[in-house]
Amino acid sequence: MLRIRNDFFLASAGALTLWVAGCLSACHSPEADTARQVPAPSAAPSSETFALRKGRLTGDLQTPGELIAWQQVDLYAKENSFVRRLYADIGSDVKAGQLLADLEAPELASSLAGAASRLKAQEAIYIASKANYDRILSTSKTPGTISQNDIDQADARQKSDYAQWEAAKSAYDQIAETLRYLEIRAPFGGVISARNVNTGAYVGPSGKGSELPLFTLQEQKRLRLVVSVPEASTGYLNIGREVSFTVKALPDRTFKARVNRLAGALDNRLRAERVEMDVRNEDKKLLPGMVAEVSLPLPAQDSTFIVPQTAVVNSTQRVFVIRLTAGHKAEWVDVTRGRVQNGKTEIYGPLHEGDTLIRVAGEEIRDGSAYGAQ
Repeated sequence: MLRIRNDFFLASAGALTLWVAGCLSACHSPEADTARQVPAPSAAPSSETFALRKGRLTGDLQTPGELIAWQQVDLYAKENSFVRRLYADIGSDVKAGQLLADLEAPELASSLAGAASRLKAQEAIYIASKANYDRILSTSKTPGTISQNDIDQADARQKSDYAQWEAAKSAYDQIAETLRYLEIRAPFGGVISARNVNTGAYVGPSGKGSELPLFTLQEQKRLRLVVSVPEASTGYLNIGREVSFTVKALPDRTFKARVNRLAGALDNRLRAERVEMDVRNEDKKLLPGMVAEVSLPLPAQDSTFIVPQTAVVNSTQRVFVIRLTAGHKAEWVDVTRGRVQNGKTEIYGPLHEGDTLIRVAGEEIRDGSAYGAQ
Protein backbone atom coordinates (compact mmCIF):
# COMPACT_ATOMS: atom_id res chain seq x y z
CA MET A 1 0.00 0.00 0.00
CA LEU A 2 2.82 2.40 0.83
CA ARG A 3 4.55 1.63 -2.43
CA ILE A 4 1.45 2.42 -4.48
CA ARG A 5 1.23 5.82 -2.80
CA ASN A 6 4.91 6.58 -3.55
CA ASP A 7 4.50 5.57 -7.21
CA PHE A 8 1.48 7.87 -7.52
CA PHE A 9 3.39 10.75 -5.97
CA LEU A 10 6.35 10.28 -8.31
CA ALA A 11 4.10 10.13 -11.36
CA SER A 12 2.28 13.37 -10.36
CA ALA A 13 5.56 15.19 -9.73
CA GLY A 14 6.90 14.18 -13.14
CA ALA A 15 3.76 15.40 -14.92
CA LEU A 16 3.95 18.74 -13.11
CA THR A 17 7.61 19.13 -14.10
CA LEU A 18 6.83 18.53 -17.78
CA TRP A 19 3.93 21.03 -17.72
CA VAL A 20 6.10 23.78 -16.19
CA ALA A 21 8.88 23.17 -18.72
CA GLY A 22 6.40 23.46 -21.56
CA CYS A 23 5.07 26.74 -20.26
CA LEU A 24 8.55 28.23 -19.90
CA SER A 25 9.45 27.16 -23.39
CA ALA A 26 6.35 28.75 -24.81
CA CYS A 27 6.83 32.03 -22.89
CA HIS A 28 10.40 32.49 -24.15
CA SER A 29 9.76 31.54 -27.77
CA PRO A 30 10.72 34.10 -30.52
CA GLU A 31 7.11 34.28 -31.66
CA ALA A 32 6.01 35.26 -28.17
CA ASP A 33 8.70 37.96 -27.98
CA THR A 34 7.62 39.39 -31.33
CA ALA A 35 3.97 39.40 -30.32
CA ARG A 36 4.78 41.23 -27.10
CA GLN A 37 7.07 43.92 -28.63
CA VAL A 38 5.10 44.92 -31.77
CA PRO A 39 1.78 46.72 -31.07
CA ALA A 40 -1.22 46.28 -33.22
CA PRO A 41 -1.41 48.78 -36.10
CA SER A 42 -3.62 51.85 -35.38
CA ALA A 43 -5.98 53.49 -37.77
CA ALA A 44 -4.80 56.65 -39.61
CA PRO A 45 -6.05 59.89 -38.03
CA SER A 46 -9.02 61.44 -39.74
CA SER A 47 -10.71 64.83 -39.29
CA GLU A 48 -13.65 66.41 -40.90
CA THR A 49 -12.93 68.93 -43.65
CA PHE A 50 -14.87 71.94 -44.88
CA ALA A 51 -14.83 74.37 -47.77
CA LEU A 52 -13.51 77.85 -46.96
CA ARG A 53 -16.13 80.61 -47.25
CA LYS A 54 -16.25 84.34 -46.62
CA GLY A 55 -18.60 85.98 -44.14
CA ARG A 56 -19.03 88.83 -41.67
CA LEU A 57 -18.29 88.25 -38.01
CA THR A 58 -20.39 90.53 -35.82
CA GLY A 59 -19.19 90.95 -32.28
CA ASP A 60 -19.85 93.13 -29.26
CA LEU A 61 -17.23 94.85 -27.17
CA GLN A 62 -18.15 94.74 -23.49
CA THR A 63 -16.27 97.55 -21.83
CA PRO A 64 -16.71 99.92 -18.88
CA GLY A 65 -17.49 103.55 -19.58
CA GLU A 66 -17.93 106.74 -17.59
CA LEU A 67 -20.77 109.21 -17.60
CA ILE A 68 -19.63 112.82 -17.39
CA ALA A 69 -21.52 116.10 -17.48
CA TRP A 70 -22.14 117.65 -20.88
CA GLN A 71 -20.60 120.86 -19.49
CA GLN A 72 -18.85 121.40 -16.19
CA VAL A 73 -17.12 124.47 -14.81
CA ASP A 74 -15.53 125.52 -11.54
CA LEU A 75 -16.39 129.10 -10.59
CA TYR A 76 -13.71 131.16 -8.78
CA ALA A 77 -13.49 134.72 -7.49
CA LYS A 78 -11.28 136.87 -9.71
CA GLU A 79 -10.68 139.65 -7.17
CA ASN A 80 -9.79 139.58 -3.50
CA SER A 81 -13.10 140.04 -1.72
CA PHE A 82 -15.50 138.78 0.90
CA VAL A 83 -18.62 136.69 0.32
CA ARG A 84 -21.55 138.95 1.11
CA ARG A 85 -24.42 136.66 0.16
CA LEU A 86 -25.02 133.25 -1.44
CA TYR A 87 -28.03 132.61 -3.66
CA ALA A 88 -27.44 128.92 -4.51
CA ASP A 89 -26.45 125.76 -2.73
CA ILE A 90 -25.65 122.15 -3.56
CA GLY A 91 -28.38 120.67 -5.73
CA SER A 92 -29.77 124.03 -6.86
CA ASP A 93 -31.08 123.99 -10.42
CA VAL A 94 -29.98 127.30 -11.94
CA LYS A 95 -30.43 129.04 -15.29
CA ALA A 96 -27.85 130.73 -17.49
CA GLY A 97 -26.99 134.19 -16.12
CA GLN A 98 -28.56 133.57 -12.72
CA LEU A 99 -26.84 135.31 -9.78
CA LEU A 100 -25.15 132.75 -7.54
CA ALA A 101 -23.21 134.92 -5.09
CA ASP A 102 -22.50 138.54 -4.21
CA LEU A 103 -18.97 139.55 -3.18
CA GLU A 104 -17.78 142.84 -1.70
CA ALA A 105 -14.41 144.56 -1.97
CA PRO A 106 -14.18 147.99 -0.23
CA GLU A 107 -10.87 148.76 -1.94
CA LEU A 108 -12.49 148.48 -5.36
CA ALA A 109 -15.29 150.82 -4.34
CA SER A 110 -12.73 153.41 -3.22
CA SER A 111 -10.74 152.97 -6.43
CA LEU A 112 -13.88 153.50 -8.48
CA ALA A 113 -14.70 156.72 -6.61
CA GLY A 114 -11.14 158.02 -7.20
CA ALA A 115 -11.33 157.13 -10.89
CA ALA A 116 -14.65 158.97 -11.18
CA SER A 117 -13.09 162.10 -9.64
CA ARG A 118 -10.10 161.99 -11.98
CA LEU A 119 -12.44 161.52 -14.91
CA LYS A 120 -14.41 164.64 -14.04
CA ALA A 121 -11.26 166.70 -13.45
CA GLN A 122 -9.77 165.65 -16.75
CA GLU A 123 -13.03 166.41 -18.50
CA ALA A 124 -12.97 169.95 -17.08
CA ILE A 125 -9.37 170.48 -18.17
CA TYR A 126 -10.19 169.37 -21.68
CA ILE A 127 -13.24 171.60 -21.88
CA ALA A 128 -11.13 174.61 -20.84
CA SER A 129 -8.30 173.91 -23.25
CA LYS A 130 -10.72 173.35 -26.11
CA ALA A 131 -12.51 176.62 -25.35
CA ASN A 132 -9.14 178.42 -25.32
CA TYR A 133 -8.23 176.91 -28.68
CA ASP A 134 -11.57 177.90 -30.18
CA ARG A 135 -11.10 181.53 -29.04
CA ILE A 136 -7.57 181.71 -30.40
CA LEU A 137 -8.66 180.22 -33.67
CA SER A 138 -11.54 182.67 -33.96
CA THR A 139 -9.31 185.64 -33.15
CA SER A 140 -6.68 184.54 -35.65
CA LYS A 141 -9.11 185.19 -38.46
CA THR A 142 -8.25 188.88 -38.01
CA PRO A 143 -4.88 189.28 -39.74
CA GLY A 144 -1.91 190.11 -37.49
CA THR A 145 -3.63 189.37 -34.16
CA ILE A 146 -2.46 185.79 -33.35
CA SER A 147 0.68 184.10 -34.54
CA GLN A 148 0.54 180.65 -36.11
CA ASN A 149 2.76 179.30 -33.34
CA ASP A 150 0.19 180.29 -30.67
CA ILE A 151 -2.54 178.58 -32.65
CA ASP A 152 -0.48 175.37 -32.94
CA GLN A 153 0.35 175.39 -29.24
CA ALA A 154 -3.31 175.77 -28.25
CA ASP A 155 -4.34 173.00 -30.65
CA ALA A 156 -1.70 170.60 -29.28
CA ARG A 157 -2.76 171.40 -25.69
CA GLN A 158 -6.44 170.69 -26.31
CA LYS A 159 -5.60 167.42 -28.11
CA SER A 160 -3.36 166.33 -25.24
CA ASP A 161 -6.08 167.13 -22.71
CA TYR A 162 -8.57 165.15 -24.79
CA ALA A 163 -6.26 162.14 -24.76
CA GLN A 164 -5.90 162.41 -20.99
CA TRP A 165 -9.67 162.55 -20.67
CA GLU A 166 -10.01 159.37 -22.76
CA ALA A 167 -7.40 157.67 -20.57
CA ALA A 168 -9.37 158.63 -17.46
CA LYS A 169 -12.49 157.16 -19.06
CA SER A 170 -10.68 153.86 -19.71
CA ALA A 171 -9.37 153.72 -16.12
CA TYR A 172 -12.85 154.30 -14.78
CA ASP A 173 -14.38 151.66 -17.08
CA GLN A 174 -11.71 149.16 -16.06
CA ILE A 175 -12.50 149.49 -12.37
CA ALA A 176 -16.24 149.44 -13.05
CA GLU A 177 -15.80 146.25 -15.08
CA THR A 178 -13.77 144.73 -12.25
CA LEU A 179 -16.64 145.42 -9.88
CA ARG A 180 -18.84 143.25 -12.11
CA TYR A 181 -16.65 140.28 -11.18
CA LEU A 182 -18.00 140.63 -7.67
CA GLU A 183 -21.23 139.10 -8.98
CA ILE A 184 -20.82 135.36 -9.59
CA ARG A 185 -23.30 134.26 -12.27
CA ALA A 186 -24.02 130.92 -13.91
CA PRO A 187 -22.48 130.74 -17.41
CA PHE A 188 -25.03 128.08 -18.44
CA GLY A 189 -28.02 126.28 -17.00
CA GLY A 190 -27.35 123.29 -14.79
CA VAL A 191 -27.06 121.94 -11.27
CA ILE A 192 -24.75 123.18 -8.51
CA SER A 193 -22.83 120.03 -7.55
CA ALA A 194 -20.40 121.62 -5.09
CA ARG A 195 -20.22 124.70 -2.84
CA ASN A 196 -17.04 125.38 -0.90
CA VAL A 197 -17.61 128.78 0.78
CA ASN A 198 -19.91 130.39 3.32
CA THR A 199 -21.05 133.96 3.89
CA GLY A 200 -18.17 136.15 5.10
CA ALA A 201 -15.41 133.98 3.62
CA TYR A 202 -12.38 135.73 2.15
CA VAL A 203 -11.89 134.60 -1.43
CA GLY A 204 -9.90 135.55 -4.48
CA PRO A 205 -6.59 134.79 -6.19
CA SER A 206 -4.72 135.21 -2.89
CA GLY A 207 -7.58 134.25 -0.58
CA LYS A 208 -7.47 131.38 1.88
CA GLY A 209 -9.98 129.37 -0.12
CA SER A 210 -8.50 130.13 -3.54
CA GLU A 211 -7.46 126.52 -4.09
CA LEU A 212 -11.14 125.48 -4.12
CA PRO A 213 -13.83 126.90 -6.40
CA LEU A 214 -16.78 128.78 -4.97
CA PHE A 215 -19.16 126.54 -6.95
CA THR A 216 -19.02 123.64 -9.37
CA LEU A 217 -21.74 123.81 -12.03
CA GLN A 218 -22.74 120.83 -14.18
CA GLU A 219 -25.16 120.51 -17.06
CA GLN A 220 -26.91 117.19 -16.37
CA LYS A 221 -29.88 117.07 -18.74
CA ARG A 222 -27.46 115.84 -21.34
CA LEU A 223 -24.45 113.67 -20.52
CA ARG A 224 -21.44 112.26 -22.29
CA LEU A 225 -20.74 108.54 -22.17
CA VAL A 226 -17.00 108.05 -22.61
CA VAL A 227 -15.33 104.71 -23.36
CA SER A 228 -11.80 103.75 -24.40
CA VAL A 229 -11.76 101.26 -27.27
CA PRO A 230 -8.62 99.10 -27.58
CA GLU A 231 -6.48 99.53 -30.66
CA ALA A 232 -7.47 96.13 -32.10
CA SER A 233 -11.14 97.17 -32.24
CA THR A 234 -10.83 100.74 -33.51
CA GLY A 235 -11.16 99.69 -37.16
CA TYR A 236 -14.77 98.64 -36.59
CA LEU A 237 -16.01 101.96 -35.14
CA ASN A 238 -18.52 104.15 -36.99
CA ILE A 239 -20.25 107.43 -36.20
CA GLY A 240 -23.96 107.00 -35.50
CA ARG A 241 -23.84 103.40 -34.28
CA GLU A 242 -26.26 102.67 -31.45
CA VAL A 243 -24.94 101.25 -28.20
CA SER A 244 -26.64 100.04 -25.05
CA PHE A 245 -25.44 100.37 -21.47
CA THR A 246 -26.47 99.75 -17.89
CA VAL A 247 -25.51 101.27 -14.55
CA LYS A 248 -25.41 99.63 -11.14
CA ALA A 249 -27.73 102.22 -9.61
CA LEU A 250 -30.53 101.22 -12.03
CA PRO A 251 -29.95 97.53 -12.78
CA ASP A 252 -33.44 97.00 -14.20
CA ARG A 253 -33.02 99.60 -16.97
CA THR A 254 -31.09 99.50 -20.23
CA PHE A 255 -30.16 102.85 -21.76
CA LYS A 256 -29.43 103.68 -25.38
CA ALA A 257 -26.97 106.11 -26.93
CA ARG A 258 -25.29 106.75 -30.27
CA VAL A 259 -21.63 107.19 -31.12
CA ASN A 260 -21.17 110.90 -31.81
CA ARG A 261 -17.44 111.58 -31.62
CA LEU A 262 -14.24 109.63 -32.23
CA ALA A 263 -10.94 111.01 -30.96
CA GLY A 264 -9.14 109.99 -34.15
CA ALA A 265 -5.99 109.16 -32.17
CA LEU A 266 -4.83 106.68 -29.56
CA ASP A 267 -4.12 107.59 -25.98
CA ASN A 268 -0.37 107.31 -25.40
CA ARG A 269 -0.85 105.56 -22.08
CA LEU A 270 -3.76 103.21 -22.75
CA ARG A 271 -3.22 102.71 -26.51
CA ALA A 272 -6.97 103.13 -26.92
CA GLU A 273 -9.22 105.56 -28.76
CA ARG A 274 -11.62 107.79 -26.85
CA VAL A 275 -15.21 107.44 -28.02
CA GLU A 276 -18.01 109.74 -26.87
CA MET A 277 -21.77 109.19 -27.00
CA ASP A 278 -24.50 111.72 -26.16
CA VAL A 279 -27.08 110.61 -23.59
CA ARG A 280 -30.36 112.41 -22.97
CA ASN A 281 -31.07 112.66 -19.25
CA GLU A 282 -34.16 114.80 -18.83
CA ASP A 283 -35.22 113.00 -15.65
CA LYS A 284 -31.69 113.27 -14.20
CA LYS A 285 -31.70 109.65 -13.10
CA LEU A 286 -28.21 109.23 -14.48
CA LEU A 287 -25.53 111.15 -12.62
CA PRO A 288 -22.12 112.38 -13.75
CA GLY A 289 -19.41 110.07 -12.48
CA MET A 290 -21.43 106.86 -12.81
CA VAL A 291 -19.64 103.83 -14.25
CA ALA A 292 -21.56 102.18 -17.09
CA GLU A 293 -21.26 98.70 -18.57
CA VAL A 294 -21.32 99.38 -22.30
CA SER A 295 -22.11 96.93 -25.09
CA LEU A 296 -20.59 98.37 -28.25
CA PRO A 297 -21.43 96.48 -31.47
CA LEU A 298 -18.47 96.03 -33.80
CA PRO A 299 -19.68 94.49 -37.08
CA ALA A 300 -17.11 93.74 -39.76
CA GLN A 301 -16.62 96.39 -42.42
CA ASP A 302 -15.92 93.85 -45.20
CA SER A 303 -16.41 90.12 -45.59
CA THR A 304 -13.46 87.93 -44.70
CA PHE A 305 -12.69 84.26 -44.18
CA ILE A 306 -14.48 82.78 -41.16
CA VAL A 307 -13.37 79.39 -39.80
CA PRO A 308 -13.93 77.37 -36.61
CA GLN A 309 -11.39 78.04 -33.91
CA THR A 310 -10.36 74.39 -34.01
CA ALA A 311 -9.13 74.84 -37.58
CA VAL A 312 -6.42 77.29 -36.48
CA VAL A 313 -3.23 75.88 -34.98
CA ASN A 314 -1.40 78.28 -32.68
CA SER A 315 2.03 76.72 -32.22
CA THR A 316 5.03 78.23 -30.51
CA GLN A 317 6.54 79.25 -33.86
CA ARG A 318 3.63 80.04 -36.15
CA VAL A 319 -0.12 80.29 -36.57
CA PHE A 320 -1.50 78.25 -39.46
CA VAL A 321 -4.35 76.29 -40.94
CA ILE A 322 -4.05 73.00 -42.82
CA ARG A 323 -5.22 73.00 -46.41
CA LEU A 324 -5.67 69.87 -48.50
CA THR A 325 -4.17 70.02 -51.97
CA ALA A 326 -5.52 68.30 -55.08
CA GLY A 327 -3.06 65.45 -54.45
CA HIS A 328 -4.43 64.84 -50.95
CA LYS A 329 -1.40 66.43 -49.32
CA ALA A 330 -1.60 68.42 -46.09
CA GLU A 331 -0.27 71.97 -46.54
CA TRP A 332 0.43 74.31 -43.66
CA VAL A 333 -0.68 77.86 -44.55
CA ASP A 334 0.38 80.73 -42.29
CA VAL A 335 -2.48 83.03 -41.31
CA THR A 336 -3.19 85.99 -39.07
CA ARG A 337 -6.08 85.73 -36.66
CA GLY A 338 -8.71 88.42 -36.32
CA ARG A 339 -11.62 88.57 -33.92
CA VAL A 340 -13.12 85.55 -32.18
CA GLN A 341 -16.84 85.18 -31.61
CA ASN A 342 -18.95 82.16 -30.62
CA GLY A 343 -16.33 79.55 -31.52
CA LYS A 344 -15.46 81.15 -34.88
CA THR A 345 -12.54 83.34 -35.84
CA GLU A 346 -11.47 85.58 -38.67
CA ILE A 347 -8.31 84.62 -40.56
CA TYR A 348 -6.20 86.47 -43.10
CA GLY A 349 -3.66 84.82 -45.35
CA PRO A 350 -2.90 83.41 -48.85
CA LEU A 351 -6.16 81.50 -49.07
CA HIS A 352 -8.93 81.32 -51.65
CA GLU A 353 -12.64 80.81 -51.32
CA GLY A 354 -13.44 77.13 -51.78
CA ASP A 355 -10.14 75.81 -50.37
CA THR A 356 -10.55 72.61 -48.39
CA LEU A 357 -9.39 72.97 -44.79
CA ILE A 358 -9.22 70.48 -41.94
CA ARG A 359 -11.78 71.34 -39.29
CA VAL A 360 -9.82 69.97 -36.33
CA ALA A 361 -6.18 70.69 -37.16
CA GLY A 362 -3.07 69.87 -35.18
CA GLU A 363 0.69 69.63 -35.46
CA GLU A 364 0.50 65.83 -35.66
CA ILE A 365 -0.69 66.28 -39.27
CA ARG A 366 2.67 67.08 -40.78
CA ASP A 367 3.21 69.55 -43.59
CA GLY A 368 3.39 67.69 -46.92
CA SER A 369 2.12 64.38 -45.56
CA ALA A 370 -0.52 62.34 -47.38
CA TYR A 371 -3.95 62.77 -45.90
CA GLY A 372 -7.22 60.98 -46.63
CA ALA A 373 -6.02 59.11 -49.78
CA GLN A 374 -5.76 55.29 -50.09
